[in-house]
Amino acid sequence: MGSKNRSGGYVKFFTYLIIIVLINVAATTLFFRWDLTKNKVFSISKASQKVVSTLSEPLTINVFFTSNVPAPYNNVEQYLRDLLKEYSIYANRYFNYRFYDVSTEEGSADKEAKENQELANSYGIYPVQIQSVEKDEIKFQKVYMGLVMIHGDILEKLPTITSTNGLEYQLTTGIRKLNNKVSALLRLPGKIKVRLFLSSSLKEVAPFMRLDNLLEIPGELKKIVEELNKRSFGKLEFEYLNPSEDSSLEKESKKYNILELDWPDFPEKNVKSGNGSIGLVMEYNDKAVEIPLVSALNLPIIGTQYQMVDMNKMDEIINENLESLIDIKQDLGYRADHGTLQFSGPSPMDPTGQSRGPLSNFYNLTSQNYTVKDVTLKEGAIPDGFNTLVFAQPTEPFTDHELFQIDQFLMRGKSLALFMDAFKEVMPPQNMPQQYSQGPQYLPIDTGLSKLLEHYGIRMKKAYVLDEDCFKQVMPKQLGGGERAIYFAPMIKNRFINKDLAFMQNIKGLVAYKIAPLELDAKRVKENGLKAYKLFSSSDKSWEMSGNINLNPMFIVPPQAKDKMKSRPLAYILEGKFPSYFAGKSIPEKEVAEKKGEKETDEKKDSKPPTEKKPESALSKIKGQGEIIKRGKPGRIFLIGSSEMLKDGLVDETGKTPNATFVMNVLDFLNDEEDIAIMRSKEQRFNPLEETKPGTRTFVKTFNIAVLPVLVVLFGFLVWFLRHSRKNRIQMMFNK
Repeated sequence: MGSKNRSGGYVKFFTYLIIIVLINVAATTLFFRWDLTKNKVFSISKASQKVVSTLSEPLTINVFFTSNVPAPYNNVEQYLRDLLKEYSIYANRYFNYRFYDVSTEEGSADKEAKENQELANSYGIYPVQIQSVEKDEIKFQKVYMGLVMIHGDILEKLPTITSTNGLEYQLTTGIRKLNNKVSALLRLPGKIKVRLFLSSSLKEVAPFMRLDNLLEIPGELKKIVEELNKRSFGKLEFEYLNPSEDSSLEKESKKYNILELDWPDFPEKNVKSGNGSIGLVMEYNDKAVEIPLVSALNLPIIGTQYQMVDMNKMDEIINENLESLIDIKQDLGYRADHGTLQFSGPSPMDPTGQSRGPLSNFYNLTSQNYTVKDVTLKEGAIPDGFNTLVFAQPTEPFTDHELFQIDQFLMRGKSLALFMDAFKEVMPPQNMPQQYSQGPQYLPIDTGLSKLLEHYGIRMKKAYVLDEDCFKQVMPKQLGGGERAIYFAPMIKNRFINKDLAFMQNIKGLVAYKIAPLELDAKRVKENGLKAYKLFSSSDKSWEMSGNINLNPMFIVPPQAKDKMKSRPLAYILEGKFPSYFAGKSIPEKEVAEKKGEKETDEKKDSKPPTEKKPESALSKIKGQGEIIKRGKPGRIFLIGSSEMLKDGLVDETGKTPNATFVMNVLDFLNDEEDIAIMRSKEQRFNPLEETKPGTRTFVKTFNIAVLPVLVVLFGFLVWFLRHSRKNRIQMMFNK
């Protein structure tokens, strides 16, 4: 009987073992992951799944990492392995990846590690220096932590990966850009010309300018372009032009604003006076990009110095400009007139960065996924090549014809991103005596856009929102120390942020600045058949400042009347089929600019003889149908009462802060790229604690300090009492 039970136990054991093995074998082919993190940080998003599942050309990712790197960098490689493994599960047969162990130890005899190091360097991936602490000593170590993506013959690299933050976003956007680039290059009917303008006369003065390698540039550039041409499906064509031998090229070089140098006689050096030009131009169809090869720096005391571009980076520079020429990114329109903010980054000729515009960080972040195109309504209608038109602080009035163009752009199913200001800040004259000096004036702005917005069902009030929940400025000791409340910089708490839209769910805090409140006409919105989403609002302790605006923190006092304190909407999105403001009206005439930019005075107008009424022409009797779109296709409007939300003070250059994530997510949403917005926002690590009232904090503190120990003691007495009662019952049972 005993042997039978033992044999039955063995059968059960082996049966269970076989089942476990079969489950593990099935798990190697059937993928299932349960990500318990709230933001699904360890699972790739739908956008990533879509990108890798729709590859049409082979994509290979080569990862170069040094083994046994110290913490916290050792987790980066493991995270990257897990991430690429999940990519491969959702990808099609064109997706491949491989890890290379790259040793950086000097004198290492590992032949494979050396070959991997040479391969990494050939892709432009070089070691970076990291800091580690070993045995109470701070050490510095050079390691490889980068990857290169190869799609067809085109490369995209992440040369330095020191953190897991935003890694999925970088990979997915990089893969998508490569895929678009391959398609764009294959569709090109002609070639992209890479034209080098270099005067041979410069060889006379090159030694004095410390540009000894100037004459080697043509040969080096030709090799670089030939290598890039192999990876660009033969779409590049190199041309060397010498303006010293062909005088007709001088006019062409001035057209591209190429650097031109003039020098006098140098008798002691046997150099005669002359001139010459140097620069690189990339040209395709009617688009051209000029790449400076020599830059002039004016240094104190030293004087003017000339610096040649790093030829090791020329392949990367040419590659980046190639992308802008062939428009591989989605277009984004930006209003470039009517007093809008300058939308540009630092100039390559200004390495000090002094020419940075107020939207430089926003420009750099936007340019990663979009090709920004300036739109000037005075030059014609708004092009159809993009889905969203951005307005940043327009201050000059729009004509009815320009408002008509904006209205009809929206009717075509497009989107508007309006970063408006209620007031224009006018500084007092600098030469004003100190005793008469005063703060800036805030003049109301009326561009005419309010007519359109109110027709759609929303308006911006001529006021600023001030909030007791605001940014606190730390004061220096000379001014008494402590903190000063900047009431016109509200801190937007998590509970005042709407989570109805997916791209807003991980935005848990924002900072606003000089922001105007918005009003929604719910009845008008309903009549128009639109949907309105309030994105965020101020706290319950906010109020409005209107009329005489004074933003000096020393003179701002919260109102005593509590009825003036309430939450104010600060950002809205409207979507749906918008009704045209011009429905039932005639098309506004386009105003013709007057000669020399001068307007006629009333006196001149009165002095003119009255003109006879012209007879009605035959053309005026022709009536057209469909000239005005009365109700458009589904479109969207984003409105916020502050252009400060785009400036460098609130948008960081890395795009990792909640403010930068919010702005970029809004643009992605307006461009029907919500999956990308969700992927970006899930990397948000700003996760503040929920705000609690003082009474709640006091109760929790008292409970932990006093009540909890008492409960432990009472529980101990209860356990002792139960054990003592049990002991007495057992004794009574045996006594019987």
